[in-house]
Amino acid sequence: MSETIHVIGGGMAGCEAAFLAAQHGCRVVLHEMRPGVGTDAHQTDKLAELVCSNSFRSDDAETNAVGLLHAEMRMAGSLVMAAGDACKLPAGGALAVDREQFSEYVTQRIENHPAITVSRREIKDLSAHDWANVIVATGPLTSSDLAASIKRITGDDGLAFFDAIAPILYRDTIDFDVTWYQSRYDKAGPGGTGADYINCPMDKDQYYTFIDALIAGDKTRFHDWEGNTPYFDGCLPIEVMAERGPETLRHGPMKPRGLTNAHQPDIKPYAVVQLRQDNALGTLYNMVGFQTKLKHGEQVRIFRTIPGLENAEFARLGGLHRNTFLDSPRHLDDELRLREAARLRFAGQITGVEGYVESAAMGMLAGRMAVAQALGHEFIPPPSTTAHGALLHHITGGHLADSDSPARSFQPMNVNFGLFPPVEVATQIDGKRVRGKDKQQARKRAYTSRALRDFTSWIEESARTFRCGAAIEA
Repeated sequence: MSETIHVIGGGMAGCEAAFLAAQHGCRVVLHEMRPGVGTDAHQTDKLAELVCSNSFRSDDAETNAVGLLHAEMRMAGSLVMAAGDACKLPAGGALAVDREQFSEYVTQRIENHPAITVSRREIKDLSAHDWANVIVATGPLTSSDLAASIKRITGDDGLAFFDAIAPILYRDTIDFDVTWYQSRYDKAGPGGTGADYINCPMDKDQYYTFIDALIAGDKTRFHDWEGNTPYFDGCLPIEVMAERGPETLRHGPMKPRGLTNAHQPDIKPYAVVQLRQDNALGTLYNMVGFQTKLKHGEQVRIFRTIPGLENAEFARLGGLHRNTFLDSPRHLDDELRLREAARLRFAGQITGVEGYVESAAMGMLAGRMAVAQALGHEFIPPPSTTAHGALLHHITGGHLADSDSPARSFQPMNVNFGLFPPVEVATQIDGKRVRGKDKQQARKRAYTSRALRDFTSWIEESARTFRCGAAIEA
């Protein structure tokens, strides 16, 4: 039997790492501090709890980098994607899940796996244990004691930003004489019909009144030590976006494009607030893009001015929590091992990827790396032309190859085609020049087709390494 792999953190990355390692013949101890020690955002003791949105974003594997990552993860046997597919909800072209069913699915698969032991206690000091093969996947809510331990080892304060949570409301308190069901451009996605969002229309006066209220609303006060912490641009609070200019939201989460008011089809809404289903029963909906640091009373007052939500009741109001991550290009090698202590490997959001599936994908890679180490084999990295490889390349410093100051330029990143090596695109099809949107779509399809081809080859090649382990099936 190979050495035991210790995984610290029971979120997306930790569960992926633990499950993959166990599936490939290694004994795993998964350490999760909840429920003994809670966080500012978690509400349950379940593994892989979704604390922000219930959406895994686009499931389009042909023209979207996130959808491509979904496809690669499914090919690699991802636990998170299996859970997502089993618990999916209608959400247009996105993959959204029932958050309670999702966490329960992952928890049961982990706790019932014969090769995984779940230890419910906090790991406070990495130096206090002599474990030889460790994956730290404690995510954005790493406990203060463990963060202090990482700081002592790295000698670095790291970086931090705030991550905000969108409100969730009850469907039966929405006014359907005002709102209507429709996905943008009537697009149907996994589990969807093309009419998956509830849409709340605003005219011009209503929109600008709403923007003024967001900006003037009473907001959560930061501690002195938190005041200079930057936000992640992919998860900005709604009022911070409003402060960037009155038209920002109308060209962001409140854009009216692709939507027609079923009650007034001849009148184009000036802006639209979309609500996305949050549970399988269809009783809860979350406000898309409405992460917020408004105080709870202000949220209720301001959000009830949205047409159709005048009598809305909220199952959960928005919130805010601090998010920390490593300066990974400086501290991690190309196998996610800490340069200052090679027995420690990091995975998930703490490495500087952003998003549920990105975190889980890095958990899977860390798990594969740990298995290769345990079995005494060389780890074969995924090509940088794949979504997995592009993310790994980003967090281990490949994107900074020409930079003289990597420590100052590293920031968290969602998967996107800008992380991939350039791809050749045909300039003509059937004798006609390809330009504009057609060229953009052709380029995206070129990225994804190359990635899926290369990822398939990588999976087949790396599988030969894992055959050396006696798989222990869940």
